[in-house]
Amino acid sequence: MTKGQGGLRGWAAARKGVLSALRFTSLRLRLVVVFGLVALTAAVSASAIAYWLNREAVLTRTQDAVLRDFEQEMENRAGALPEHPGQDELQSTAGQMASSSQRFSVLLVAEDANGRTVYGSSGGLNDGFALTDVPESLRTAVAEEQPLTSGNKSPYHLYWQRIVDDGTPYLVAGTRVIGGGPTGYMLKSLEPEAKDLNSLAWSLGIATGLALIGSALLAQAAATTVLKPVHRLGVAARRLGEGQLDTRLRESGTDELAELSRTFNRTAEALEKRVADMAARDEASRRFVADMSHELRTPLTAITAVTEVLEEELDSESGGIDPMIEPAVRLVVSETRRLNSLVENLMEVTRFDAGTARLVLDNVDVADQITACIDVRAWLDAVELDAERGIHARLDPRRLDVIMANLIGNALKHGGSPVRVSVREHQGDRDGADEGKAGAEVVIQVRDHGPGIPEDVLPHVFDRFYKASASRPRSEGSGLGLSIALENAHIHGGEITAANSPEGGAVFTLRLPRDASALAAEEERSMERGDLR
Repeated sequence: MTKGQGGLRGWAAARKGVLSALRFTSLRLRLVVVFGLVALTAAVSASAIAYWLNREAVLTRTQDAVLRDFEQEMENRAGALPEHPGQDELQSTAGQMASSSQRFSVLLVAEDANGRTVYGSSGGLNDGFALTDVPESLRTAVAEEQPLTSGNKSPYHLYWQRIVDDGTPYLVAGTRVIGGGPTGYMLKSLEPEAKDLNSLAWSLGIATGLALIGSALLAQAAATTVLKPVHRLGVAARRLGEGQLDTRLRESGTDELAELSRTFNRTAEALEKRVADMAARDEASRRFVADMSHELRTPLTAITAVTEVLEEELDSESGGIDPMIEPAVRLVVSETRRLNSLVENLMEVTRFDAGTARLVLDNVDVADQITACIDVRAWLDAVELDAERGIHARLDPRRLDVIMANLIGNALKHGGSPVRVSVREHQGDRDGADEGKAGAEVVIQVRDHGPGIPEDVLPHVFDRFYKASASRPRSEGSGLGLSIALENAHIHGGEITAANSPEGGAVFTLRLPRDASALAAEEERSMERGDLR
């Protein structure tokens, strides 16, 4: 592995860890966000309602007091003026009216005896309250005479309006003296009330922020309360998936999470019982096959010895076997060999199933080992070997011989000769290999020149006792050869794949690590741990 590849894998692992952490806390984040939004909505709504109610209460209270005082001043002081007062009288009266408890500015407008409009302002005519400060709509409403009815006893009424000038709110009001007299206008600054309302708004904003923080803390506490059992459930489910079937959750409470824990415990208990039953049945089946195979070996030894004698008689020139029974003798010899092979294969399979198969490693030249396999079975004329000498590997020679014998024998039986065996050395990771299995490996391909393997059969070629055609229930083989070859590859940490070559024929590809020592040591440690348990 290069340094750049290592850095890329490290970055990918770090990104995977971050994404995993985000996924782990996503429910927590959603709970906090939901709690925060609910608290924010409630706090903002309550603050807005409180601000609006307080604002109306403050402004209404101030407004009512000012208007009541202004109306009283108009009745007492402006009503005491003559119908056509002079300017000095208006000025004096406006100043007296402005000195009331509410401290508002006053403007009086009237006609003197000569019909001229005269003004009197509490702040002076030049820099005081002027008629231009009064909205046109308010002046029109004040000057308009209302018809007298049973419900309206006065031709003139008091009108008011709120205005803003240079950012400062004001209350403007006006009315006319009933029975003839001046028209009065009042201007009152609402800046103190605005400051009070701004302070209230800040207070409500701070309270909203504190409520939001408090809701986040409460959401965190609630999320922790909810997610702890969920986390424990996830850990327990992961342990259960890893095979720790005695995993159980603590049951406490009567809520939905407690019921979920009880359901998990019941499920785990039922699963443990079911797996224990299946393991017991599987163990009984393996023991039966092992015992049966072992018991068959004793009579088979005797039968094999007899068949060897019969075979020698068949091959002798003396003609010791009656020609009439010669086919039957040859059938007995053939079937005895087949039965002997089947028993050996069954015993090998039971060793794999029981986990007692072990590697006996040695440094071997792969090409020499394959050549010996071909030579001992007299396949030299039917097999083409493309292998360079000097490709060494630390493997189990006997198991490599079993693998190659099954692959080449299967190719000769079902594909036909010539069978081509090629050996190559491959550096780097295998596609889809787990990390930690990287490194050099030996790749061996066995290709025949037959019709190939049907597509519907390819997924099952390594299944035990699988028969591609139901019309051929009996074959010369035991139906275990490819399965045993695959198990021997797996015990080395390798793999066998089957495919069809584009040029015709089937191709079996065997991949084995150059050094299986680490896997063998790990298997040995696993066995020791199993013995201790």
